[in-house]
Amino acid sequence: MRNTIACLGVAIACLIAYLSLWPVSVRPVSWEAPENAGYTGDFRQNNRLEALELIALDGRIGPEDADVGPDGLIYLATHEGEILRIGEDGAVSSFAQTQGRPLGIEFGAGGTLFVADAYRGLLAVDGQGRVTLLSNQAEDGSPILYADDVDVATDGTIYFSDASTQFGAEADGGTLAASVLDLVEHSANGRILKYDPASGKTTIFADGLNFANGVAVDKKSGAVLVVETGAYRIWRFPTDGSAGQIILDNLPGFPDNINNAADGTFWVGLVSPRNAIMDKLSKTPSLRRVIMRLPDAMKPAPTRYGFVLRMDAEGNVLETLQDPEGNYALTTGAVTLPDGRIVVTSLTEPVLGLLNYTAGD
Repeated sequence: MRNTIACLGVAIACLIAYLSLWPVSVRPVSWEAPENAGYTGDFRQNNRLEALELIALDGRIGPEDADVGPDGLIYLATHEGEILRIGEDGAVSSFAQTQGRPLGIEFGAGGTLFVADAYRGLLAVDGQGRVTLLSNQAEDGSPILYADDVDVATDGTIYFSDASTQFGAEADGGTLAASVLDLVEHSANGRILKYDPASGKTTIFADGLNFANGVAVDKKSGAVLVVETGAYRIWRFPTDGSAGQIILDNLPGFPDNINNAADGTFWVGLVSPRNAIMDKLSKTPSLRRVIMRLPDAMKPAPTRYGFVLRMDAEGNVLETLQDPEGNYALTTGAVTLPDGRIVVTSLTEPVLGLLNYTAGD
């Protein structure tokens, strides 16, 4: 009996030492998470996403972002490095292979498809599917570790996010694993980069963001709207370099992509509801380090819940489309099609969502 108690004591001591001392890659920073009002007010629950039509992707997964090509067809990025194209008959074909992990995609005025590839950087894809690397480091020599989303201004300037300069999407276990590390650390190392196609230079447009994610250019006012996933908010940065401002704050989930809608408004996807435990531990960095020493099954992970919102350029929420049951979940955003339907994208689903959409229904 005495030996059993002694062994138990040693085991407990070893466990405490492991949870307290085992090295982890994150160095969490103290911050104060805003109180989460949940799905109330502008975000009250509905089931409008339950009417989605689903298009199978023939074994591919994770249609993170989509855009409409100059041919009127849908193009989308997948986990397998492919840019897929969906024909008028609904057939899915491979348009290009980036040999990386494409996330945000956006067509430019000349028909070039610009891609934020989390593993490779900023890419350009021509009409024949040929891939060219435009940038994998900023002008100061700092590498682009996690290119995430991209948009193109009317003058051809390309704005794209480098979600984390601390945790690389390829080096730290993939896009989801690296994002969890960055969100737990909360060290505000994300940035928005600006690529000048005339000079080929990539400069830092904005920095100090907690997981810089979605990017959309507001062409009417000359500003860049930026999703700061780790702080549950959206920024507006004037392209003239003047100070940015927060236009939508304290979202009930982790915002992901932001895309222009057809009427001058914007679609934003919430990939998962907020994690109550991590919010409570926002001011306790030491305990967040302990969490990262737990088995993977006990670490923070996304919750299945479908959520897309539409807002105006000032950050006013106009409507939400939701699926509380999570039938189509980890929603990253939406794109308006020429016929008025919307494409709803996802971080992990093996299908793409299509919705016959009427504003405010």
